[in-house]
Amino acid sequence: MKRLYTAVSVVAALSMFGIFLSAQPPAPAGGGRGGRGGSGGGRGGQPTGIMGGAPELPFTDAAAPRCTSPQISCPGFNVGIPQGDYNVSLRSKEDIALPNPYNRDETWIKIPKEKGKLGATSAIDIDKDGKSVWIARRCENNGCQGSHVDPVMKFDEHGTFVRSFGADMIVYPHGLWVDQQGNVWVADTQSNIGGRGGGTPGATPNGNQVLKFSPEGKLLMTLGTPGVYGHDQTHFNQPSDVVTNPNGDIFVADGHELTDMPYRIMVFDKTGKYLREWPLCTKPSEQPSDCSHSLAMDSQGRLFVANRGNSSIDIYTQEGKLLESWKQFGRPSGLYIDRNDVLYVADSESSVMGGNAFIRGAHVGDAKTGKVTAFLPDPEGNPAPWYPLRGTTGAEGVVADAAGHIFTSQVAPFGQVARYELKQ
Repeated sequence: MKRLYTAVSVVAALSMFGIFLSAQPPAPAGGGRGGRGGSGGGRGGQPTGIMGGAPELPFTDAAAPRCTSPQISCPGFNVGIPQGDYNVSLRSKEDIALPNPYNRDETWIKIPKEKGKLGATSAIDIDKDGKSVWIARRCENNGCQGSHVDPVMKFDEHGTFVRSFGADMIVYPHGLWVDQQGNVWVADTQSNIGGRGGGTPGATPNGNQVLKFSPEGKLLMTLGTPGVYGHDQTHFNQPSDVVTNPNGDIFVADGHELTDMPYRIMVFDKTGKYLREWPLCTKPSEQPSDCSHSLAMDSQGRLFVANRGNSSIDIYTQEGKLLESWKQFGRPSGLYIDRNDVLYVADSESSVMGGNAFIRGAHVGDAKTGKVTAFLPDPEGNPAPWYPLRGTTGAEGVVADAAGHIFTSQVAPFGQVARYELKQ
């Protein structure tokens, strides 16, 4: 029978190991939900130890390799997480009390069979009509190398397929933006000839760019040097998102994760001419990784940056002055601000590694004041030793249409773009 610590010994364990525990009930010995086991640490399987011959740990997940990177430090990773009462959590009373006034529909989107399956998807936005939804899926898996399906897809308000484009043009779509003219911008994070996603020998260099398409799929502009990482005015290093302001200036979040180059916001004019940039994650106390996972702009023209690596939303002027940093919306993977300055924040990575201070899902609040007003929990919840999931699950992208419906896209599990509607 699994041993449970008393409240006193839990505190002692937490102090000793420097880690907090998951807000989920203890599982019966020898099993968990699901049963998809396997040596990789899937649901219900036996968790494995970390790399390099380290001792077996009670819990590691798919984020574990990141914890060995010099850029990333995961609290408690080297010593593991003590078994015990996993109901201990850092989640605040205010966050727990947030209402969820929405019903979730996972069957809303309808993809024609000839278009292939829906793979990992983070890139999502609303069309200029205020009701249609655009996504850029990572083809039928978690990347488009070797695939010939269209990654960029448009659906009407009923989830009916409208059109698609972009086959063989995009390697790893990560962010998507629809501008005031209805043009579709895609931040393509990876190169097809090297880097994080590996490469295809002899391939024509592609990826690691920002692409602008007409609503019909005609390529109008390309920023960056195809397939080549760099840190100057003509190269990107894993661009993760893009937005434009009413004047047409282009803001690019340059940097995703596991990179040895500094993170930055790059600004270009409407013709693609480089204007300026500013660095991110510059404080000594900040982890210099995953500093700009998503972007959004409010009615005042302030740029909201999802600093996922440090679990904050950083708000800047368009010249790069840091105005505020908000911690109350969880570990932000995706951002969206509607015409009424309602802020939507997707959290796909909160976990026991962060003391379960937040639960994976989507927070809703006020972009003007920072007040959080609602929370939509992900059905899978947070990882636990018996339910490890992976480093990223649930809502990674989030948007809302003019009628107030919320849509979330997710990297894992594949095949889901959920629609939320207010309960009657």
